Amino acid sequence: MTVYCQTLIGTPVGDLEVVATDTTVTAIHFLSEAGARARVDHPNRLTAQAERELNDYFAGQRIRFEVPLAPAGTEFQQACWRALQAIPFGQTASYADQAVAIERPSAVRAVGAANGANPLPIVIPCHRVIGKNGQLTGYAGGMARKQWLLAHERDQLSLVTAPSTDTE
Repeated sequence: MTVYCQTLIGTPVGDLEVVATDTTVTAIHFLSEAGARARVDHPNRLTAQAERELNDYFAGQRIRFEVPLAPAGTEFQQACWRALQAIPFGQTASYADQAVAIERPSAVRAVGAANGANPLPIVIPCHRVIGKNGQLTGYAGGMARKQWLLAHERDQLSLVTAPSTDTE
């Protein structure tokens, strides 16, 4: 029998619940305030690792996650989620780009549905996918969260790549 553990994390985009087995993180859920109050922490070493990595991400100290992941999904969804993980921090791609990346260029709508079913938002960065015209499109966590995450990454990227102002 698989035992699932969970940890609640307060973040700038709202409360998150991280769910893990003893070997992998399986889900991250956005919680409403009422939902967060109804949950009880049952952490393990992986929920603690995910919490540290998420806190580092929100503090601008992490651009890549290392916690082991095991999102449950179809083969197609898994391919879509791997393509999401290939989108660099601070950058965006379109659903069409993602469809091409998984060698299914006509599956743009199916890619969108797979992204909507992503059980590990932020860590598997579906927020980095935008419309082909450059406009923001839907996000299971809500558009305000998507905008915040994109702006956060853009701001952090500019700090990492900014020219030095040292004058020695």
